[in-house]
Amino acid sequence: MAAALTAVEAAALLVLGVLELVHLRSIRLTMGVTTTIFFLGAAAALAWCAWALRGVRRWARGPVVMVQLIQLGLAWNLWAGSTKPASAVLAVVGLVVIAGLVHPASTRALEAADEAA
Repeated sequence: MAAALTAVEAAALLVLGVLELVHLRSIRLTMGVTTTIFFLGAAAALAWCAWALRGVRRWARGPVVMVQLIQLGLAWNLWAGSTKPASAVLAVVGLVVIAGLVHPASTRALEAADEAA
C-alpha cells in the first residue's frame, strides 16, 4: 500500500510539473522553469523510491518517510478555508504511507530483504 500511494504521489507531482510547463509565461520564465524542474525531479525521485519499495529495498524507506513528513507539514499549513479538503487528503495519505512503512510486517520484510542481499 505504501509503495502504491507513493507512486500516486509521484504521478501527482508529474502532473503538477507538466501543468507548470504548460503555463510558462515570459513574465515569470525563471520561476516557471525552476518550478517545473523541481516538480519533475521530485516526481522522478519519488517514483524511483516507490519502485524500490515495491522491490522491498530498505534504502527507499527514509526518503519516502521524509516526503511524507513534509507533506504533513503542508497539510497543516493548508488547513484553512477552501483548501481544507486538499489538506485532509494530503494528511491521510501521508499518515497511511508512514504507518505502512513502520508497520512491523514491513520492517521485517525490508530487513529480511536487506540481509538476503
